[in-house]
Amino acid sequence: MQSEHIAKSYDEELHRLNNTILEMGGLAESQLAAAIDAVEERDSELAARVVEADTRVDQLEREVDNLGLRLLALRQPVARDLREIFSALKIASDLERIGDYAANVAKRSIALGQAPPVQPVRALPRMAQLAQLLVKEVIDAYVAHDADKAYAVWMRDRELDEMYASLFRELLTYMMEDPRSIGPCTHLLFMAKNIERIGDHATNIAENLYYLVNGKALTEARPKGDTSSLEVVMPEQPEVP
Repeated sequence: MQSEHIAKSYDEELHRLNNTILEMGGLAESQLAAAIDAVEERDSELAARVVEADTRVDQLEREVDNLGLRLLALRQPVARDLREIFSALKIASDLERIGDYAANVAKRSIALGQAPPVQPVRALPRMAQLAQLLVKEVIDAYVAHDADKAYAVWMRDRELDEMYASLFRELLTYMMEDPRSIGPCTHLLFMAKNIERIGDHATNIAENLYYLVNGKALTEARPKGDTSSLEVVMPEQPEVP
């Protein structure tokens, strides 16, 4: 009877751990969506709410840490259960960083909203929509413990990298053509990099989930499409009369 009670209590704690991860994922996803809405609508009040709400994501990460450490210390799990707990701890850390990056986008949007609008700002929501989709898909994969779906997210990170590299080139060109745009375009560059990093953390979650389900790590090289560090953008030469 006592062993049944212990087993039931253990299952309940694991269920609570998983539910906390899901709450973190849903909140991180909604924070990113709200941050981009703040950029598009130039809504400083919405941006401020996104920044303020980041404390809830931090709180949930602490709850995951406490639950995970308690399970490790008191239950001494092995095999699949051990991977479940370690994966949850790593995934919570990635979700906390996703929340941080969403808050960073919101902070930058406040400053961006005080400058005249610039054309490249329209490309940022497309990046954010893909990043948001990757976060949603990887959380759905976590719910279903679906390694194939996690792998699909892992593969799509290259697409987000390529969008970032394209926007990087567009912003540099725009700044050279119109020096007055340097301030707002610099904010956009930082925001785009934050969104690209969100994709990296979604990829981390996909890798951890793959390991959780299969008991082995992905051995393939992570696909990358960010060539921004290699870009050389030359200013236009004046016409010879």
